[in-house]
Amino acid sequence: MQKLNFNGDWQVGANANILTEVLGGSVPTPKTVRLPYDAMIHETPVKEAISGGQTGFYPGGEYSYVKKFDVPKDWEGKSVIVEFGGVYQIAKVYVNGDFAGTNLHGYGGFDVKIDKYLIYGKENTLKVVANNPDPNSRWYSGSGIYRNVNLYVGGDVHIAKDGVKITTKEADESAAVVEVETNVANISRKKHSMKLVTTVTEGKTGCLAAKDQVYFTVFSEENETLRQNIYVKTPKLWSPDKPSLYDIKAELFEIEREINSESSCSENEDKDEKLADEVTLRTGIRTLSLDGKRGLRINGKSVKQRGTCIHHDNGILGAATFAAAEEKRAREIKAAGFNAIRSAHHPMSKEMLDACDKYGILVMDELTDMWNEQKNRNDYSAFFDRTWEDEVTKMVLKDRNHPCVILYSTGNEILDLGRKTGGRINRRICNKFHELDPSRYTTTGVNGFFAASLTGKMKTIVEEVLRKRGVDLEVLKNEAGDGEGGVGLGNMVMSMIYDDDVAMHPLMSAALEEAAQAADVAGYNYLTGRHVAEKDMHPNKPVLGTETYPSDIVRLWKIVSENDHVLGDYTWTGYDYLGEAGCGIFYYDGTLNFSSHFPDRAAYIGDINIIGYRRPVSYFRETVFGLRDKPYIGVIRMNRYGQKASVTQWMFKDNISSWTWPGYEGKETEVDIYSIEDEVELFLNGKSLGKKPCGKDHGFTATYKVNYEPGSLVAAAYKNGKETGRYELNTAKEEVVLRAVPDRNEINAGGDDIAFVTVTLTDKEGNENLFAAKKVKVSVEGEGTLAAYGSAEPQPLRSYDDTEWETYDGQVMAAIRSKETAGKIKVTFSAEGCDDAVIEITSGYM
Repeated sequence: MQKLNFNGDWQVGANANILTEVLGGSVPTPKTVRLPYDAMIHETPVKEAISGGQTGFYPGGEYSYVKKFDVPKDWEGKSVIVEFGGVYQIAKVYVNGDFAGTNLHGYGGFDVKIDKYLIYGKENTLKVVANNPDPNSRWYSGSGIYRNVNLYVGGDVHIAKDGVKITTKEADESAAVVEVETNVANISRKKHSMKLVTTVTEGKTGCLAAKDQVYFTVFSEENETLRQNIYVKTPKLWSPDKPSLYDIKAELFEIEREINSESSCSENEDKDEKLADEVTLRTGIRTLSLDGKRGLRINGKSVKQRGTCIHHDNGILGAATFAAAEEKRAREIKAAGFNAIRSAHHPMSKEMLDACDKYGILVMDELTDMWNEQKNRNDYSAFFDRTWEDEVTKMVLKDRNHPCVILYSTGNEILDLGRKTGGRINRRICNKFHELDPSRYTTTGVNGFFAASLTGKMKTIVEEVLRKRGVDLEVLKNEAGDGEGGVGLGNMVMSMIYDDDVAMHPLMSAALEEAAQAADVAGYNYLTGRHVAEKDMHPNKPVLGTETYPSDIVRLWKIVSENDHVLGDYTWTGYDYLGEAGCGIFYYDGTLNFSSHFPDRAAYIGDINIIGYRRPVSYFRETVFGLRDKPYIGVIRMNRYGQKASVTQWMFKDNISSWTWPGYEGKETEVDIYSIEDEVELFLNGKSLGKKPCGKDHGFTATYKVNYEPGSLVAAAYKNGKETGRYELNTAKEEVVLRAVPDRNEINAGGDDIAFVTVTLTDKEGNENLFAAKKVKVSVEGEGTLAAYGSAEPQPLRSYDDTEWETYDGQVMAAIRSKETAGKIKVTFSAEGCDDAVIEITSGYM
C-alpha cells in the first residue's frame, strides 16, 4: 500500500460537541499544528489537578483534531486506511461527519478504514476527538494525537497493511534461512496473475544478499499468503554488540500475459509486468533461545540483560513521539551501559523500536498496567476484558519484524494476579502471544505485595517474619495513635513489603505460583530475594528482575552474574520522566516522597535526567556492569551536605560531578570514587588524600571526607599497584560562558525532524560550572521552529513553551524542529553577563 505522511495541517483545540455547534454555543478557537501534538504538555500545571503528582499536575481534557484533505478521483475503489500511532486516551474518529471508528487503549496504535466514507474528487474532513478524563494513568500520559499519523492507499491488488512477516528460521555465521511471509489482498472482483519478488540487501551498504521470486494467482476478493524461505550466505547477525540490519523489499507485479514454462524464463518478461505495490522493511537476522539452565542466548551466545524501565514521554516534548527524540533517548541509554529496555507499562512506539534495532538494545514490550482490577478511576481496566485480544494482536503486528524485541510482557503489577482467575487470564494472554508469534518469549512484571495483599496474606506474612526476628508485635500495635490495626504495625508492613524474608515466605510463594509460572520467564518486581532460590523451586524456569531498586545494583548484578538462570535486571529507572512527580526528589523540608507535592513535575529518579545528562548513579552502574575502566567522582552537593533529606529505596545520593562551590571554601563534604579496580587514590590540588580499597569487594565505592578548596580534584585507580586510569574535576573560573552543542548539525526538512541543542555553563577553558545559574533566552530564525525548551529542574514553574528558562545543574536544552522547506536554521542563546551562543543547523532533503 502507498504510505502517505498525514502529520501536516491539523486544527486542534478543546472539543466542542455537536450540540454546542448546533445550538450556537461558544466554540473554542483552534490552532494549526503539525503532528505529533501532545495537547497536555501545552496546558498549565495546577495544584488542583485531579491526577495530582501522577501526571505532574497537568490536567486532562477533551480535544478535537481536524484535518482537511483532498481525495483524488482515482482513489475510488481503493482501500484507504488511516494509521494512528497513538491517541490518548479514548479516541473517536469521524470522516465527513460520519463516525468511522474508536480506540479505547490510549497507548495502543490503531487503524481506521475510511474509504467508504470518502467523497472522491473533493475536499474531505477527518476529525478525531480525544478524551483524557482524570484520573487514569499513574504517570504523565499526554493527551490527544501524540504519535504519528499515516495514510495508506491500496489498489486492486496490494500487499496488505502489516502484511509482511519476517522470521529467522536458522542462522549462524556461515548461513541463515529467513522466512518472509507476505499477505496479498485482492479487493477487486476479478482474479489476477501476480509475481512477488523479495530481495534482501545489507542495510548499511545496500549490497544484495539474496533474492527470491514466486508466481501466483489471487482470486476475486480474496487474500493469499506467500511464504519464501530465503537462503542468506555468511549473514551479518544482529546482536546488542553488533546490530547489523538488512532491508527486505517485497515487490508485487501484475503479470499481463499467460505464464508457461518457457515464458517464465523469458529475458523480456519484465515488459509484460506492472509494479502493483512494494514494501521495504528494515530488520535483523538473529536467533533466540531460552531455558532455565543456560538462560538467554542470542545467536547461540549467552546475553545478560542490563536493563532499564522507561516511560514513553520525551521530557520537555511531553508525550510527543518524534523519531529523533526516541533515537536520542536510545542512544544515551546505550552509551550509559544499558543493553535492554522494558517499555513500562505500555506498548513501545514504532520509532523507539526502530531506534533499538539501530543501536542494539533488547526490548521487553509490555501490554498494559492493569487488567480488570482498576488502579485509577478512569483507567483502561474498564475496557480490558473486551479489547485485550485485539491489543495483543496489534502489538505483535507492530513488533514481530524487529530483532530488538525478545520478550512480551503481559502486564505490570497486575492486581488480578492475586486471584485464581488472574492465573487463568495470564495463561490466556501468554498463549495468544505464542499463537501470533512463537519465535519470542513471554513474562509478567509480578509484584508480590499486590499479589499477597489482594488475598489478605500480606499482613500475616510480615507478622510471621517479624516474630521470627524477635519483634514484639504488641508494642507496635500499642504505639500512640495506633487505632485498630495499629499505625506502628502498618508502617512496619509498608517498610517490609519488598524484604527478602517476605519474598521467600511460603504464603508469598503460594500467592505467586500461578501468576509467575504462566509465562516463559518468571518476572519479579522488587522480589530479588527469590532470584537465586527459584533455581531449586522451578529449575526449568528462568528468572528476570523486571523492576528493581537503582540503589541495589551491586547486589542485583552479583546475583545476575553468578546465576545462569537469572537473565538480567531492569532498574527503575535509567531515564527520568514526567509524572509520578517527586518520587525521587531530595526534600530537605520534611516533605515526604510520593506525597503529590506541587509544583513537582518530574519523577527525578532516572540515572539520566530528562534532558539527557548522566547523573553520578549512571556512572556507578556502568562501573558495576564492568563496562567502565576509568574511575568517576561524585560530590555531595555542598549546599545540602549535612542536612537531613527524604529517602526512599528508589533514590541514590544527592551528588553531582562538580568541584565548583563558591562560598563553601573550607567546608566539608563527601566525595565518592566509583571504580572497578581494587584500590583508588584522591588528590586535591596535587596532594594525596590517601589510598582506599574499592572494586567489587567494597561495593565499587571509596568515600572521602574533604574540605573544599578550589582547584583540581583527581581520582586515580590502581590494579595490583599499577595505575589504570584517572578522572579529574577542575573548579570553573568566575566568568560564565554559554556553550551550545547540538546533537546533530544536519536534520531533515519536512517538519518531522528535531535537533536537540544543549547549553552548558562553563568557563573560557571549558570547565563546567554546575553551581552557577543563568536565565537563558533562546530565539530561532530561518527554516526551523522551537518545539520545546527547558531544563531538568524537577519542580519548575515555567512552561516548556517558554523562551526563557533558568539553568538547572548548569544546563538547559532546546528542541529545534524543521519546517517543511529546506534551509539554514539559526539558534541564538543569550543570558545576562554572557556573550551570545549562536549555532547553525542545516535542514535539507536527505
